[in-house]
Amino acid sequence: MIKYNKISILIAGFALTGIAHAQSLANSKPNIIFVITDDQGMGDLSCMGNKIIKTPNIDKFYAGATRFTEYHVSPTCAPTRAALMSGRVAFKNGVTHTILQRERMALDSYTLPQALQTAGYQTGLFGKWHLGDDQEYLPQSRGFNEVLMHGAGGIGQTRYGDFPQNAKNVYFDNVLLHNDTVVKTKGFCTDIFFDAGMAWIKKQHEAKQPYFAYISLNAPHGPYVAPEAYMKSIKERGVTGKGIGRLGMIENIDDNFGRLIDNLTKWNALENTIVIFTTDNGAVRQGSTKDIPYFNAGMSGGKNSPSEGGTHVPLFIQWKGMLQPSTDINGLSAHVDIYKTFAELAGAKLPEKMQELDGRSLVPLLEDANAEWADRELFFNCGRWKANKREESKYKACAVRSQQWRLVNHSKLYDISKDPGETKDVAKSHPEVVSKLQKAYDNWWESTLPLMVNEGLPTVKAEDQPFAIRYEKQLKEKGIPEWAPDAL
Repeated sequence: MIKYNKISILIAGFALTGIAHAQSLANSKPNIIFVITDDQGMGDLSCMGNKIIKTPNIDKFYAGATRFTEYHVSPTCAPTRAALMSGRVAFKNGVTHTILQRERMALDSYTLPQALQTAGYQTGLFGKWHLGDDQEYLPQSRGFNEVLMHGAGGIGQTRYGDFPQNAKNVYFDNVLLHNDTVVKTKGFCTDIFFDAGMAWIKKQHEAKQPYFAYISLNAPHGPYVAPEAYMKSIKERGVTGKGIGRLGMIENIDDNFGRLIDNLTKWNALENTIVIFTTDNGAVRQGSTKDIPYFNAGMSGGKNSPSEGGTHVPLFIQWKGMLQPSTDINGLSAHVDIYKTFAELAGAKLPEKMQELDGRSLVPLLEDANAEWADRELFFNCGRWKANKREESKYKACAVRSQQWRLVNHSKLYDISKDPGETKDVAKSHPEVVSKLQKAYDNWWESTLPLMVNEGLPTVKAEDQPFAIRYEKQLKEKGIPEWAPDAL
């Protein structure tokens, strides 16, 4: 179990005593601001013990937050985002990779924003979608009212679908898709996505309109580029190589997150607003120096790994006056739980015929951190297999996690409650646990196979990607306008 640092900072406006709930939080219809970063691991925050990075704004938020200390996602980005948007594991959405059309979320998935719209919410996405770039797969077609996004898995990934122009000046002055119009922006991408999200939030707040703002960042995914001031500051601490840009991107995220909280406070917009900070998978191994080692909060593995460091990430939540501040919740939770949680909080009306949801609502734990929470099993497979190699990948880069145990690659067993670094394989000492988790994994794997709808699709050339075609068509017909968010 990760031991969270105790920081004696409280966010203004929270009571020091427990918050009693006279009635359930269900159907309370809070505004929802969900900030998710890309490839930022548990150890990439100073509040989690990192001695290089300075993240004072997220640290302050963490200190006053409800923290889910055993929260897990998928080992890579598109699968996590598919689970968030659908409430079921990625493989059941056909998402078994981050590229090659295997990142496209199945069209029969009734999405989280669609669910929230039934409760009267406006919905906005700012940044990374990564669940398909063809028109029918776009967020605009799947429940989002307002969209500012890049293509593919990352800005500049033109081979896999982003606008070709973004390869020339990665992360600065990017071409993006604003609703149905290709636009040219000015500035650093993370600043743009936060500015756009905040301008839209302000508009909803002033209209007294409930909203879901999904600020879904591409940073700190590589290539590792940040505004010069951030890179200069990191370099002065002795960091070298790619770590300079990567850590600079994280500190830029922290500053933007601080601006978000400051603006919400200034607008008196924190009343009945739930704010979440989380990440989409474990960290990439960048940022070490000769004197300062890579920091991963004591966990083994990182992005695209079946080990604890590949899936165990932060989940910090604040809801002014409604949640107990500075509280750790240790029940095993996951990305598939977010859908049911938000739907219950919003009072969404789900259709009778829709996908089966894999998650649980976290509302009981939000109401009472000590509420009864039965043990469960979470299943992971890194996917990314080559064509016709799916069955060979069944037991490669896979894991099962319960509250106490982690079974890795169907054979190695670790007692995570005592050994989060996975240093001692205890499979021989607990054969009954190994057998139980193996059988559970095999059943789970079989349940996903009929739903892997994107297997065997052809490779799409860069010039034939949907955003490349869209750009050229609009350029010829009416040009590419410059665009900026409304002033705050």
